[in-house]
Formats: sequence, C-alpha cells, structure tokens
Amino acid sequence: MKLSPLNRRRFERFKANRRGWWSLWIFLVLFGLSLGAELIANDKPLVIHYEGEWFFPALKRYPETDFGGEFPLEANYKSPYIRELLAKKDAWVLWPPIPYSYQSINYDLKVPAPAPPSAENWLGTDDQGRDVLARVIYGFRISILFALTLTVLSSIIGVIAGALQGFYGGWVDLAGQRFLEIWSGLPVLYLLIILASFVQPNFWWLLGIMLLFSWMSLVDVVRAEFLRGRNLEYVRAARALGMKDMAIMYRHILPNAMVSTMTFMPFILTGAIGTLTALDFLGFGLPPGAPSLGELVAQGKSNLQAPWLGISAFAVLAIMLSLLVFIGESARDAFDPRK
Repeated sequence: MKLSPLNRRRFERFKANRRGWWSLWIFLVLFGLSLGAELIANDKPLVIHYEGEWFFPALKRYPETDFGGEFPLEANYKSPYIRELLAKKDAWVLWPPIPYSYQSINYDLKVPAPAPPSAENWLGTDDQGRDVLARVIYGFRISILFALTLTVLSSIIGVIAGALQGFYGGWVDLAGQRFLEIWSGLPVLYLLIILASFVQPNFWWLLGIMLLFSWMSLVDVVRAEFLRGRNLEYVRAARALGMKDMAIMYRHILPNAMVSTMTFMPFILTGAIGTLTALDFLGFGLPPGAPSLGELVAQGKSNLQAPWLGISAFAVLAIMLSLLVFIGESARDAFDPRK
C-alpha cells in the first residue's frame, strides 16, 4: 500500500518520536503474545504423540478413552491417572511454558492460598489457588480486545453523529447538542452499575452498556471540523455541481475530520480499559471466574498479606496504559496540522 506524501510525512514524524515508536512495538508484541494465550498458559498439553498418533489437546477435546481410559469424558491431563496411562505407553507430551490456564487451580500447593511466587507459579497464586501469571495474560488480552472493540464502535457512532450535526447545522445541530447535554450529564458509572445489576454481565453486555455513553467523546471534535469544512470553497463548488451530501461528507470533509479523530482514539482506548477495570474491581464487570485485571486488584486489596497480587495487577495496568498514552501522544503530534 503506497502512502500519500502527507501520510508519509505523518508516519516519519510518528517514527521520529522514539518513545511512541518503541511503545507501539512493545505493545504489539505483548498483544500478539496474549492473542496466543492458550499456547503460552494452558492446563492441557500442546502436543501428545501416543501410539503412533498425534493429538493436539490445546486445540481439540479428546476423551480419556483415546488414551486407554474408561470414561468417554474429556481427559484431565494433569490427573495422576491420565499421566500414568501416558507413561505406560511412553507417550511424548509437550506442555506450554505455563501449565495452568486462567481458571486452573493448583491443588498441590505446599502453603495455603494465596501462595507466594515459586518455580511452579512464577507470580504466585490468588486466594483460590489459581495461577496469577496465567490470569494476567488472559486478562490483558480480554481488556485490550474489549477496549479496541469499544473504541472502534464508539468512534463510528461518534463520527456519524458529529458529521450530521456539523454538516447540516440548524435544527439538527440544535437538537443534537441539547440531547448531548442531557445524555452527558448522566452519572455514567452509577448507571453502568445499576444496569449491570439487572442481568448477569458478560463481555457483550458490558460492551453494549458502555457503548451507550462512550461515543459522545468524539462528537464535538468531528462536529467542529464539519462546521468549518462545510463553508470551504471546494465544498461549495462540489455542492453547486450537484454532488450528493453523503458524497461530499465522505470524500471532502471526513478526511480532515479524521485527523483529530485519530489523535483521540488511544485515549478512548485507555478510558475503556480503566472503566472495565473499575467495574471488575467493584464486582459489576465480567462474570465471576473470568480473567480480569480489576478482579485481581480487588484480591490484592482483600489480601494485603499477599503483596504479589496487587503488585502484579498494578504493574500490568501501569505498563499497558503507559504504552497506550505514549502511542497516543505520538499520534497526536504526527497528525498535528501545525507541524
């Protein structure tokens, strides 16, 4: 894909900001690793070679009868019974680096849970005996995916609403502004808590609730760009030539409005992560047992004798949000028309 001269200069300006450039690469590496969380932290082997056949338990479920067991249920590969069956046939088993999933419980702890970091559990366990590092990896992934989905959807809605207000003005703009004033004055966090208390919250339910309010952050910026752009000479000329309103908005004004929109997106991303973490901390977020950084923060608060819980959650959130803020600052400078 060939970049235009303007976008090439923006890219070079973004690349010249070493902090933002390296933050982008570090974030992409961490996010890429988290997307393969099942291959890094899992209580099922990656590969098993048993009696001349290859099995991939991390990707597919196998009954224990495939390994000489008695019941047609999914094999528990960490149980002594299955391990003994595999050992009898000299099966070759490849385990992931962290042999625990986000919901796996370590029943062989030598101390009461939460257990401190050890060679088996690198960041220790939580108060239910689950591996903290595994929950951090899965929690990082779900936080980023949630925030990215919310950012994209809220940006689409916000850009459309701001474009319609700014381009048409008049009663459309007036009605839209009055609605925004009322809607933005609602206590968002309290409403999220109230709505989340009616049903069992899940990923998509929380996404829909937060989408009701997150789209407003871009409306004013896009509206201002369209109010300015609709009076420019080339826009008037396009209208005089009979071009349709939607074509004018999409081809001539929207590219300029997207400059300011792109600079706001990383900060919408960090806000979504912070809101999800706050809801999980208060107990109104993801379902119980789901890998959640907010739930890990709550465990750190409830178990002050286990500082590794709070430190792990704080370190992950601090690194993730710092990287996103640095990327956002670099994007803002790269798209700044004054430069």
